[in-house]
Amino acid sequence: MTDARDFHRPVRRPSELFDRLFAAEDPAEVSRIAHSTAHALLARVRADPEADVVGRLVAFTDDHGIDDIAELWSRSPAKSLPGALWRLYLLQLMIHDDPQTAALLYERGRVELDSVDAVVAGAPVPAGPDELVGLVDTIMRGLFQGDFAVALERAAAFCRVQASGATHWADDYEVTEPERASAFTTRAARLADYAGDLSSCAALWRRDALN
Repeated sequence: MTDARDFHRPVRRPSELFDRLFAAEDPAEVSRIAHSTAHALLARVRADPEADVVGRLVAFTDDHGIDDIAELWSRSPAKSLPGALWRLYLLQLMIHDDPQTAALLYERGRVELDSVDAVVAGAPVPAGPDELVGLVDTIMRGLFQGDFAVALERAAAFCRVQASGATHWADDYEVTEPERASAFTTRAARLADYAGDLSSCAALWRRDALN
């Protein structure tokens, strides 16, 4: 399980959306609630994707932080619907929190990575901080308004480009700033894990098997 602290920031205000669901800490109940809320949310919004509702969901972590979502979905298996949503919100939060670094990593990865991932992700060339924020928000909207599997595949490609950039930055700093190099190595590994998880979730969704 990826450590949420990598992409975490404090909640800006108390939750007004979710009850505290997991007080009993019953693993079966936690799993049931995680899956039922993820499926209900997605089904409800995709059936009637009103622009203001989608906008609020895309901007949720900006308004509420990550703790509410973490309480719902962070303990779900990686290859599940709540697990996929959790990873996508963490990815979005990472970009929003530090778009400058995200843009630098993305550009380095785009140059270094010999694949179509940058094309699949869909960022302009070159992609600055504002473009990266816009891209990740567009991917999030695709979860609720477009082809869900395509949104997952774009997010996976985005993660692979970022992971490539972080790996090369780690190599650059290995001798002169080993602690910084280690931090980028950790980020690269976790982004690569996210890419694999999201790609698997896209394939499961296409088979109607993402539970």
